[in-house]
Amino acid sequence: MLDSPDPVPELPIEPQRRQRKVIHIDMDAFYASVEQRDDPALRGKPVAVGGSRERGVVAAASYEARRFGVRSAMSGITARRKCPELVFVRTRFDVYKAVSQQVRTVLAAHTPIIEPLSLDEAYLDVAENLQGIATATQIAKAIRAEIREQTGLTASAGVSYNKFLAKLASDHRKPDGLFVIPPDRGAAFVETLEVGRFHAVGPVTAAKMNRLGIRTGLDLRAQSLAFLQEHFGKSGPYYYWIARGVDERPVRADRIRKSVGAENTFAEDLTTLAAMRGQLRPLAEKVWGQCERSGTRGRTVTLKVKYADFQQITRSRSFGEFVPSVAVLESAALGLLAPLLPVRLGVRLLGVTLSSLNTEETSANQQLTLAI
Repeated sequence: MLDSPDPVPELPIEPQRRQRKVIHIDMDAFYASVEQRDDPALRGKPVAVGGSRERGVVAAASYEARRFGVRSAMSGITARRKCPELVFVRTRFDVYKAVSQQVRTVLAAHTPIIEPLSLDEAYLDVAENLQGIATATQIAKAIRAEIREQTGLTASAGVSYNKFLAKLASDHRKPDGLFVIPPDRGAAFVETLEVGRFHAVGPVTAAKMNRLGIRTGLDLRAQSLAFLQEHFGKSGPYYYWIARGVDERPVRADRIRKSVGAENTFAEDLTTLAAMRGQLRPLAEKVWGQCERSGTRGRTVTLKVKYADFQQITRSRSFGEFVPSVAVLESAALGLLAPLLPVRLGVRLLGVTLSSLNTEETSANQQLTLAI
C-alpha cells in the first residue's frame, strides 16, 4: 500500500478558537471534463487523460470511466483491463492551465486569500469578501455559477469553518454539488466517516488505525491525546483535534509546493534488487500521476531508503531539464538504488520524490500568476 510522505499538518495542543469562513472549490474531473467540453464526441463516454492502452499513467478519468474503477495514477494497461471501451486522450497542459487561470480570476474577484492546491482545487477564506456578500454559502453559489458561465465546466464546493471540513464537504455531493457543514454540525459530521477519508490519513495510516480498532471518526474521538501521540507521534494532535471537527490551519495565499513524493513501508523487508525494482515502479507512477494532475514538472529525483534497523538515507540526482516521463523518473530512482546494493540489512521502506519544481521557478520569476 502506498502512502504519501507529505507531512501531516501540525496543530497546537490547545487550539485557538477563531471563527473562519472557508470554501473549498474542486473542479469536477477537471482534465477529462475539459476534453469532453472541447470534443463533443467524447461526451458520455469513459475517458482517460494521459496514458495509453499499452503504457503510461492515467492523469485523470471522467466520471463515466470512474464507474468502472478507473482512477488517476493507474497504469494505462490496468485502466484498459477495467474498462475495455476506455478512450485515451493526450494531456494538453496549456489548455488546462488557461482554464485554471479563468477559474482563478473568478475566485480572485471574491477574496485575495486563495490557497491553490493544484490546477483544479483551492481553499478560499471569505471571512472578509470583496463583494460584500452576506454568507459564505452565497459566495460559493455565486462562484460555481460564474465558473460554469465562463468555462462551461462544473465545480463542487464545500463550505465550513475550517479547511479540514470544507474539503470533506466539497467531496460529499460530487459532481456539481454544494454542501455546508456549520459549526454546530462539525463534530457530528466527522464521527460517521471512515478515517480513510480524512485529509492526511493515507492508506498505510488508515490500515494502522484499523488495526488499533479505529475505523470511524467516532472511534478516533474516543482515543486520548496521549494514546494517539504514542502510536502516531507528532501527528497525534492533528488526529485528536480533527476527530472533534477542529482544524486551526489558516488559508495560506499562493502556497507553493516544494516537492511531490510517495513512499511505501513493506510488510516484509526487501533484500534483492528484483524485489526493490518491483516496488519502485508503483512509487514512480504515483509521483508521476500527481505531477500529471497538477501540471507539475521537476528536475531533482530523490530516493529514500529505510533499513530494517530504521537507519534512513537519501540519494539525489538533478537533471538540467525537467524530468520528461515516468520512465525517466523510474530509471533515475533505480540508478540511485543500484550503488546501495547488496544490502547488509533488509529494506523496510522505499520512497521517491521529485523536487526543484516548475512551481518554484514560476513563483521566483513572477512570470505567471499561480493558478488553482
